[in-house]
Amino acid sequence: MSFQSPPPKTTVYSLSFPTPNILVATINREKRMNAINTPGHWEGDALWGWFDDEPSMRVAIITGSGDKAFSAGADLLEQHDRAQAADADDDSSSTAKPAGMPPSGFAGMSRRRGKKPIIAAVNGFAFGGGFEIALNCDIVIASPKAQFSLPEVERGLYAAAGGLARIVRSVGMHVGSELALTGRRLSAQEAFNLRLVNVVTQSHGSLMEEALAMAQKIASLSPDAVIITRDGLREAWESGSVQQAGRLTDERYLRALMGSENLRIGLAAFAMKEMPKWVDSKL
Repeated sequence: MSFQSPPPKTTVYSLSFPTPNILVATINREKRMNAINTPGHWEGDALWGWFDDEPSMRVAIITGSGDKAFSAGADLLEQHDRAQAADADDDSSSTAKPAGMPPSGFAGMSRRRGKKPIIAAVNGFAFGGGFEIALNCDIVIASPKAQFSLPEVERGLYAAAGGLARIVRSVGMHVGSELALTGRRLSAQEAFNLRLVNVVTQSHGSLMEEALAMAQKIASLSPDAVIITRDGLREAWESGSVQQAGRLTDERYLRALMGSENLRIGLAAFAMKEMPKWVDSKL
């Protein structure tokens, strides 16, 4: 494939491109239940920044390798080893200082605002940071085997990568409190019932097929319109103000959209009763 710039190197993700407009990023740490180590947060930040900036990319899917885990969250073994090393270096230190994350959060995803949509294809456990990734994806498609949990309280931690705010926004204070304060696991169907999941797939084996179908539908539409629509949705979700959300999205994009090639393409295709042939977004 031809890119304006090549995707960044990553040891945590395996990248594939099933069509010229779709990125599939697979967390490739199956032996660690796809837990994300410290470099993985920064690699993810670079990857998703590249995805937003690369004109040919329109939609991404994030999933986990293997059949057991989407992501079990932070690599606690790495954190334990780092704590042991810190104790060895300084016997007076009672706690290890955690390594920082980028502003985009866990795996470069959990606090990401971004520009283009990302679909979570949850193939198994989405625990801790793994659940926080899914909570901030635009669409969540889950295998019937998927499970979701914020178990940080069981380890003396808390969901510090944006999960607490997002779970409350998504399911409300009382249900969010139960999930975050108890660490209770949700089945895929329970998560669907709580509107945390868009689709529970027909089978575990059909997960990627159904996720790709969703991605292909989005990628077939105007890339400009998708970017702007997503911005309006995100602005409303994160700011909580309907009037402000609409105004800010208009200020960012309305003038550029009205003069865009894709708008001309869409209107001409409608008039001619043809399928539009979109060009890469310049937004």
